[in-house]
Amino acid sequence: MRVLIFGATGMVGQGVLRECLRAQDVEYVQTIGRSPTGQLDPRLHEIVHADMMDYGSIEASLQGFDACFFCLGVSSMRKTEADYTRLTYDLTLAAAQTLARLNPQMTFVYVSGTGTDSSEQGRSMWARVKGRTENALKRLPFKAVYLFRPGVIEQLHGIRSRTRLYRMIYPVLKPLMSLLRLLMPNQIVTTADVGQAMLEVARHGAQKAVLEPADINAVCRAAAHPAGTPPLTQRAG
Repeated sequence: MRVLIFGATGMVGQGVLRECLRAQDVEYVQTIGRSPTGQLDPRLHEIVHADMMDYGSIEASLQGFDACFFCLGVSSMRKTEADYTRLTYDLTLAAAQTLARLNPQMTFVYVSGTGTDSSEQGRSMWARVKGRTENALKRLPFKAVYLFRPGVIEQLHGIRSRTRLYRMIYPVLKPLMSLLRLLMPNQIVTTADVGQAMLEVARHGAQKAVLEPADINAVCRAAAHPAGTPPLTQRAG
């Protein structure tokens, strides 16, 4: 499997990249971002690309991929709706529209968020914009589109968020994570869970296009114990 990752230096992207490089069936991983990941692996090729709204100069390097894991994202804090739309909807669609044209056989997986508003009409600005982005992605002619909506994400294997607010919150939450898992087992995923689930839906599909935390965990369990779990074979788009 040939995999393309956007946002591999972010918290989610770091976890996804780690799982891709650990997977035996992933023969080639290419990252696209404004800065290098710092990872070394013979299967890893990195493209440092400054303009994430225009891919014309690197289109030749964006062909022949089986899956794209789109992990780019920004916080809506202190942003106007116009700014957040540009950095969420416009930026994502600039990449996705290019990839759909170049790789119609591709499975596209987008990291959204719990609480996303698919109606695009709610009061929460970020949720409306995320919903609009999800809806636009589902209309593109990919083989399949999956929308991951993780809730609380536990950072594993030394992974740290680049967002200052999250770096402040996670040290406080870490000692409470075991308790939170007991109280809210279906609301917490790990960085490894997200990466493993992305790989699994790229391999075998899933029964739904939108995956909430409980669905992400279920996909991971199915991948770990395929003999005891009904196969996830229904494609979504």
